Amino acid sequence: MEETRTPLLERVEYYENCPGCKMDRLKQEQTGAPYMLLSFIWIVSLCTALQIASLFPFLYFMIRDFHIAKREEDIGFYAGFVGSSFMVGRALTSLFWGVVADRYGRKPVILIGIFSVVVFNTLFGLSTSFWMALSMRFLLGCFNSLLGTVRAYACEVCKEEYRALALSVVSTSRGIGLIIGPAIGGFFAQPVEKFPNLFAESSIFGRFPYFLPCLMISVYAVGVLFACKWLPETLHKHAGKRNETSDPYDISEPSSNESGRKDNVVELEDRQIHKPNLFKNWPLMSTTIVYCIFSLQEMAYAEIFSLWALSDKKYGGLSFSSQDVGEVLAISGFGLLLFQLLLYPPVEKRLGPLMVTRLSAAISIPLLSGFPYIAMLSGVVLHLVINLASILRNTLSVSLVTGLFILLNDAVPQSQRGAANAISITAMSVFKAFGPAGGGALFSWAQKRQVASFLPGDQMVFFVLNVIQFIGLLLTFKPFLAEPRS
Repeated sequence: MEETRTPLLERVEYYENCPGCKMDRLKQEQTGAPYMLLSFIWIVSLCTALQIASLFPFLYFMIRDFHIAKREEDIGFYAGFVGSSFMVGRALTSLFWGVVADRYGRKPVILIGIFSVVVFNTLFGLSTSFWMALSMRFLLGCFNSLLGTVRAYACEVCKEEYRALALSVVSTSRGIGLIIGPAIGGFFAQPVEKFPNLFAESSIFGRFPYFLPCLMISVYAVGVLFACKWLPETLHKHAGKRNETSDPYDISEPSSNESGRKDNVVELEDRQIHKPNLFKNWPLMSTTIVYCIFSLQEMAYAEIFSLWALSDKKYGGLSFSSQDVGEVLAISGFGLLLFQLLLYPPVEKRLGPLMVTRLSAAISIPLLSGFPYIAMLSGVVLHLVINLASILRNTLSVSLVTGLFILLNDAVPQSQRGAANAISITAMSVFKAFGPAGGGALFSWAQKRQVASFLPGDQMVFFVLNVIQFIGLLLTFKPFLAEPRS
């Protein structure tokens, strides 16, 4: 008579002093989404994003005040170096921090990254020379490679059915940070000129006119640093024990033959020790490449939108003030928050992350094509249309990235999730490093061809953005993009 065997994974054994096992036990006891942990993820992710683009509204004036540019036309050249230095630093160290997160834990890397915002972002606001500003932004990028670790952490604090919500929290807070950060920079830079009744010329904010927005972000980072005291670790820390299983679970079939059980354990340990090569994981690599294409387009759009909105109507712009741009970005951030938290999870559950990414990319193309014609409007209609278009554009962009986050984290096991996200952040940072310089150069060139017969003025700018978007959309289909196996 054939012996009945117990299915695998039926027996579960937790290690008492392992933080990853404690988190697994906590997830088993969860009856709903872990909103408290998701709130911690929210504030950490927002902290990492606020300082990325907060300098763009005042960087031109900062470089001008350093007197390093011999001509006014050269200011953009030096500004491009400072704008890209953060991404260069992040590209050089993201893989290192990912390996550290997989070996020593997610929480230490998160704490180091937040502390670096407190130190280097503050020093950037106190910069007195071009080289000091450049080096502070570079060091900030070197130590603030948090996005990959936070994405891995978000996948590990909740059950499978809430994973889309967790990654949506990461991408939403990141997207809002990239919107609110420039708004803070635009509103609070040069406070003596904007708020003479509150700030004296002799005060520290008079001597360092770009310190206030940096200080505000750094103070927020201090609060996040204290809040992370209650952040639990999720990494399993019992691998490598030869007398115990290397996995958080004891996966073995009950049998009277103890040697068979030991063979099973050794096999599990070998699988943990001999990890597959991430660079040969095509689902991971293909998703990362697509992510890079869309990230390049996103960074270029972020800079071009502000330049376009601030430029004069005779050049095809909107003739907005910095306060007008700040209001549009703030409204976009609020709309993005509502969509990602309330609508994205059910949409992703129904359509799947890949389909959401494809639809978001496809809808963005005709939307961007219509941006140059918005400049023909005026008054209340102009403000209404540009706010709606900005909300829709930012919502589609973040939804697209969220779908890629899910695919990327599905492509690897937990033991390699930190390194996998670090690889994607490294590659993405390289692409984004070209965004500010490339976007500014493209916009400057387009402004000089207002009477061209083919795509005059800003029409060429948004056409190039759409070309990049279309390339990314094509790469989401087979045979290029390989979906991870369940």
